[in-house]
Amino acid sequence: MGNDLAAFAKENGVKYFMISYTDLFSGQRAKLVPAQAIADMQKDGAGFAGFATWLDLTPAHPDMLAVPDPDSVIQLPWKPEVAWVAATCVMDDKLVDQAPRNTLKRVIDEAARDGMHVKTGVEAEFFLISPDGKAISDEYDTASKPCYDQQAVMRRYDVIAEICDHMLALGWGPYQNDHEDANGQFEMNWSFDHALATADKHSFFKFMVKSIAEKHGLRATFMPKPFQGLTGNGCHAHISVWDEAGKTNVFADNSEELGLSAKGRNFLGGIMKHASALAAITNPTVNSYKRINAPRTISGATWAPNTVTWTGNNRTHMVRVPGPGRFELRLPDGAANPYLLQAVIIAAGLDGIRSKADPGKRYDIDMYQFGHTVTDAPKLPLNLLDALREFDNDKSLKAALGEEFSSAYLKLKQQEWNSYASHFTQWERDHTLDI
Repeated sequence: MGNDLAAFAKENGVKYFMISYTDLFSGQRAKLVPAQAIADMQKDGAGFAGFATWLDLTPAHPDMLAVPDPDSVIQLPWKPEVAWVAATCVMDDKLVDQAPRNTLKRVIDEAARDGMHVKTGVEAEFFLISPDGKAISDEYDTASKPCYDQQAVMRRYDVIAEICDHMLALGWGPYQNDHEDANGQFEMNWSFDHALATADKHSFFKFMVKSIAEKHGLRATFMPKPFQGLTGNGCHAHISVWDEAGKTNVFADNSEELGLSAKGRNFLGGIMKHASALAAITNPTVNSYKRINAPRTISGATWAPNTVTWTGNNRTHMVRVPGPGRFELRLPDGAANPYLLQAVIIAAGLDGIRSKADPGKRYDIDMYQFGHTVTDAPKLPLNLLDALREFDNDKSLKAALGEEFSSAYLKLKQQEWNSYASHFTQWERDHTLDI
């Protein structure tokens, strides 16, 4: 990938660039810049009023400049005259430390100083719904166990195949698509990559899925729990760590339990140690806690954790080790910020390695049936407020992510919780009117 976006435009017939950044609430913000102006933008950045998006800034702050990162550029397969490019947020010639992509890059650099290069993959689940958001889009998708439903996935073939074709053209290495456990829900998988590349792809994937759904007269949502009684949208993350050359998986050791090396166990130990706090980032909305603390769904299982436990190849726990050299964190949901998700995983794991954290007892029971027998493992937060308090109390995790980021995130998320708590609902009238 060349470093000259103007040359990229000329070679690929690009007329416009979307210079994009993601704010603290996962809002994707962009300016549409004609190719004739991209050289100046690549040098100086596109100007934004940061206060107008979800960042902890005021109207009095100077322009925040989004400087495009040419290594991230992606030509839109469904509209090739436009190219998307992720940006580095700068203000007064200094990095905006609270910006999510900047936060991730800082944590990646910190891990690299310890010789750790984290590679990840994500499983971003989504629903295809009606444009008004009130129902799933397929009236015939009614099975009580719809996972992998052959007819249902083919009724949405045009949407799913178009998205997969685009991922193939982009060289992402997509390898399977399926109807998921909820009616109207789908999952599409592509190859794992370095954490920053995965985050950029994850961000673009959400944009692409929504765009293609709209093209077909539908709407896509990654909302954690859009429908009561149905399985929610997870965003499971698969994690491994490699040497500097990227050739050797340092998590892999066939002589150790489950093929997970001592360093891998320590990284996992960091995830377990900080689980309740990192939930504030992996599960960042009020609605998130309708997924991880949900009652049994129509299909018979929520497929989401509510307790801090780990296991082998068993999907009923927060972390599973499905094979040598990697593990799967099943806590994150569809609302997780693509950049902050990666950042908090690396920050927690790095602390685990440095402190030689022990992941604790491995459980191999069915947590959905026998979870009540586990009495010595922490429960995950019951709501966003509890998660924010856990994060605020986790001094080492906040420091690892950066004090400016942590302070901004907690401030804005507390405001969001306060807005939710002050919202007057019909439930209150139904349960209190006649008291």
